[in-house]
Amino acid sequence: MKFSTEELIDGIRSGNKRLIAKAITLVESKKAEHRTQAEELLKHIMPLTGNSIRVGITGVPGAGKSTFIENFGRLAIANGKKVAVLAIDPSSSINKGSILGDKTRMEELAKEENAFIRPSPSSGFLGGVANTTFETMMICEAAGYDYILIETVGVGQSEVLVSDITDVFLFLKIIGGGDELQGIKRGIMEMVDLIFINKVDKDNLQKAKNTRLELKRALDFIPPKEKGWKIPVLLGSTLYNEGLGEVYTKIYEFIDLKNKSNRFHEVRTQQAEKRFEYWVQEYILAMMKRSHSVEEAYLHHKKNASEMVSNPSSEAKIFVEKFLSKD
Repeated sequence: MKFSTEELIDGIRSGNKRLIAKAITLVESKKAEHRTQAEELLKHIMPLTGNSIRVGITGVPGAGKSTFIENFGRLAIANGKKVAVLAIDPSSSINKGSILGDKTRMEELAKEENAFIRPSPSSGFLGGVANTTFETMMICEAAGYDYILIETVGVGQSEVLVSDITDVFLFLKIIGGGDELQGIKRGIMEMVDLIFINKVDKDNLQKAKNTRLELKRALDFIPPKEKGWKIPVLLGSTLYNEGLGEVYTKIYEFIDLKNKSNRFHEVRTQQAEKRFEYWVQEYILAMMKRSHSVEEAYLHHKKNASEMVSNPSSEAKIFVEKFLSKD
């Protein structure tokens, strides 16, 4: 059934989970008619957005991201908050759909009235997010969700896109999971705001403390992302709800610090500007490809790039200048 823009807006305002999901599906669609309606929808809900805390959660596979999100989400709900989870799944190379299906991994959270879980396929989009994750956040904020938790597909240098759309970037780490080197890689350490060492028990407590010390030493050599904020390295176990209360407190302390320094609004503005730049590129390319002659040239230069006839960046420059040069 196709819903009108007005029906979707009313559904979002009233917190109707079915219509919220339909609105997200509309925003994720690449069909031209859907994009037009999606733009209209987003325009009308913008005044309702901006009131949530956006948290990005990353970590290697097996770090316990889903368990963390489920139990942290339930903690936030117990504190009177509404929680939306945007779980970005790796896509099937065959049908482009989600592979993992996070609702099956967050069964208890999914039962909560004040929780909304949306698995979205990455569809090959880099950066650990889907290309419409930012717009999906807008819908969830307009629906009144206080926390937007974004679970990424993994951890790596491309996770910079996650930190570009969130207020807090949390790195989930485990002991002996082969991610020790990843944990102290400068790229990821420059992006995080909070580190949580997960799956700590009495058998590995000392090793966890040693890892925390190593991480803190590594952080001493990295310029602070936010002035006055020393990145906390916390220990705990999401499975047994240990340490989550401290994470909850630290997130509020971090947001409070950014608000007092006026950095919260400043960073949000920068994030919106980056989304503008992204969509400018998307729409320019889409419009250019509608022209038969432009599409032919695009395919020609793309072929040259893919076959390494010349440098891909040079081919892109030639193509763009051919059609957008003032001369």
